[in-house]
Amino acid sequence: MVGKTKKSHLSSNILLLPSPMKDFASCFSDHAVRVADVSCSGHASVSTGDSSSTHVTSQLHHRSIQSSVACAYRSKLTTGKELLIRVTWTRTNAATGSSLSISVDPVPYNDTSSHLLRKKKGTRTFPMATGTGQNTIVALFWDYTSAKYGSGPEPISGFYVIVVVDSEFALLIGDTCEETVKKLEGTIKKAEFKMANRREQVLGHVAHTTRARFRDGGAEHEIMISCSKKGDDDEEGPPEEVLSVSVDNKRVVQVRRLKWNFRGNQTIFVDGAPVDLMWDIRDWFFGYPTTGGFANFFFRARSTLDSRLWLEEEQCLWHGRGRSPPFSLLVQSFRTPS
Repeated sequence: MVGKTKKSHLSSNILLLPSPMKDFASCFSDHAVRVADVSCSGHASVSTGDSSSTHVTSQLHHRSIQSSVACAYRSKLTTGKELLIRVTWTRTNAATGSSLSISVDPVPYNDTSSHLLRKKKGTRTFPMATGTGQNTIVALFWDYTSAKYGSGPEPISGFYVIVVVDSEFALLIGDTCEETVKKLEGTIKKAEFKMANRREQVLGHVAHTTRARFRDGGAEHEIMISCSKKGDDDEEGPPEEVLSVSVDNKRVVQVRRLKWNFRGNQTIFVDGAPVDLMWDIRDWFFGYPTTGGFANFFFRARSTLDSRLWLEEEQCLWHGRGRSPPFSLLVQSFRTPS
């Protein structure tokens, strides 16, 4: 089903977007595509949250990195304290497997440095500045020695990552954390946490498949993004660059003549609710050969059809109501430099 949404007239200097995407405002379209509700299953645990932490630079991947997945989680302790926890999985060309780094910050956060965990199993403690003159001790527990992987650097099973703050479980991810939790369960409370946003980076091609859950309690969906030279079977003419986006094997977006339509926006409906997609692949086609190029694909759940897109004021409204902004997903593909 194809519908229409209201066109937003926005100024690029107030868009809540990474810098290379802020000029998307002039490319907002009024096209919308609906995706039927589908029940899916997967390894992700929880999602939705704060898009403000989708902190991305336009710099190209380091040449030794093949792919990375960074997930930001909002955690609310029983004391009311809110935390932003970033978990990043990275895979390099060295064929040594994935590496893990974690940062923990209070909200509003200080954007501190991540802690690179060089071993595949271990524990670590470190102080976290709270802005009150007193530090809070953070404890990390992790084990991915027996982890199993899909095509990306993030484990899909056989691992756990546990973050303890103020004697509470601030974050529990992975399917093998139960045993560790049971050892401490009698004395440690569990905080409420959910995924705020997710960023995936891949090197070498614009063809990527991932999974995301856009709503609290909603189904997890498979998302496929591809750019290729093709046309419809019933049309004649030379091949052209086409962008296709599918959700659960159903194509929801197709954009032709990408060298002209290299930026744009469409709204799709997932589980009956709007999800806005923005793309910017200009640098993929026109970037400098020596530095490669990159393509950005940004998905963001929206509460209603009438809510405004990407505005900083919208983020303030969510925080003023004591709620987290909707979930967002950023996929970045980096072209290999020549």
